[in-house]
Amino acid sequence: MSRAHAIVIGSGFGGLAAAVRLGARGYRVTVLERLDAPGGRAYVFHQDGFTFDAGPTIVTAPALFESLWSLCGRRLADDVTLKPLSPFYRIRFADGSALDWSGDPAAMEREIARLAPADLPGYRRFMRVSERLYRIAFERLMHLPFSRWQDMARQLPNLLRLRAYRSLYAVVASHVRDPRLRFALSFHPLFVGGNPFRTSALYGLIVHLERLGGVHYVMGGTGELVKGLVRLIESQGGEVRCNSEVRRITLRDATARGVELRSGERLSADVVVSNADAAWTYRELLAGERHRHWNESRWRQAHYSMSLFIWYFGTRRQYPEVGHHTILVGPRYRELIADIFDGRELAPDFSLYLHRPTASDPSVAPAGCDAFYVLAPVPHLRSGIDWRREAEPYRRRIAAHLSASLLPGLEENIVTSRMMTPEDFQDRLLSVHGAAFGLQPLLRQSAWFRPHNQSEDFQHLYLVGAGTHPGAGLPGVVSSARVLDTVVPHGSTFG
Repeated sequence: MSRAHAIVIGSGFGGLAAAVRLGARGYRVTVLERLDAPGGRAYVFHQDGFTFDAGPTIVTAPALFESLWSLCGRRLADDVTLKPLSPFYRIRFADGSALDWSGDPAAMEREIARLAPADLPGYRRFMRVSERLYRIAFERLMHLPFSRWQDMARQLPNLLRLRAYRSLYAVVASHVRDPRLRFALSFHPLFVGGNPFRTSALYGLIVHLERLGGVHYVMGGTGELVKGLVRLIESQGGEVRCNSEVRRITLRDATARGVELRSGERLSADVVVSNADAAWTYRELLAGERHRHWNESRWRQAHYSMSLFIWYFGTRRQYPEVGHHTILVGPRYRELIADIFDGRELAPDFSLYLHRPTASDPSVAPAGCDAFYVLAPVPHLRSGIDWRREAEPYRRRIAAHLSASLLPGLEENIVTSRMMTPEDFQDRLLSVHGAAFGLQPLLRQSAWFRPHNQSEDFQHLYLVGAGTHPGAGLPGVVSSARVLDTVVPHGSTFG
């Protein structure tokens, strides 16, 4: 009890990674989670013998997790089994063609030559661009705090050289002409809440990130990775408390001193780290406090990510011809993206991400059954869409599309089903406007322009997760915890 105390609000991957790092730096850590189990967006649903990962389904850059286990003198493989996937995913286009995306350079060149032979030289050029983006943006900038404007100014030459001011789609289109290949090389910002036609070209690094580190499935589901991180925290003497909702962060002299729970319990701390949605942190957990930087006006003017509609379902039969990950591309790209990010109603068409974990791991479904999760990007709640009315008709449209295109006889073979809508992101996960990834990863909402990892307004208050630097996605939120090493004093500083 003599160690300095750190409270972490939220047990998503950013919060769990922060807790491990703080524990390694001498803190006694308490993680507070409002739900009945840890994980945040990586919550796990158990239903009718099926296991459904609520959110993240893949691990890229596994070295980021290896480093957390190393801090505790352990190996990731001691607690978690990662299965490399090949191909990473199959992209099925509206015209009936398909592209198997993998980390094998030779296999990828054969795929590109088959699909769009004239674009093979341009594809090679873009892959070199992606590697340069990775070397600078991921390896050199992801873990920096960007607490001062000078930090941003220092990187301007790199950003200009990498054409970060251009959208990813614009840079991709300057290299390849086939619309299918333009989609395949530019859709990745959707994984982190970004519009490919507006998101900075920096996010082109994801293509090389996948190739370099691979795409992995956690055997047993992503929830097993959450359990492993909780065990690390407990091995350091920390604690993860569920059913413990934070009502507000308590301050004294503009310094975070602890939290007050919804139950009325007060906990004191030397530092407070919020893994809650950044907008929720400032607007709700610090309500009534004077915010000079991230005030209400700024949050009203911010650009939020799209939301998600997710349907989890299990079938009494199996579909062995369907791979682990499939991306079903609709007939429109630019127009559909505009409907998702700027529209006020649901588009008549959709592009879908279909996850079939039983392709790699039969343990997540009863014998002879398949588990699925299908995701559709949709507008956030500022659109005014009434999901209490729209959810079931939308699910039926998706089911009919899957039945006609990939999963014959689906509707008569469903044995369990549940949905997650933007209202769940707002009410269950406390994401402002139901935005699934917080702020959009626009250049003017990135790095120094994003809510800082070290609060600009309050001492001893820190932010991790999708809403702060470097952004959403597992590599981003885990890296946000790494930033704390440079801005949070060592635990021995206190006391």
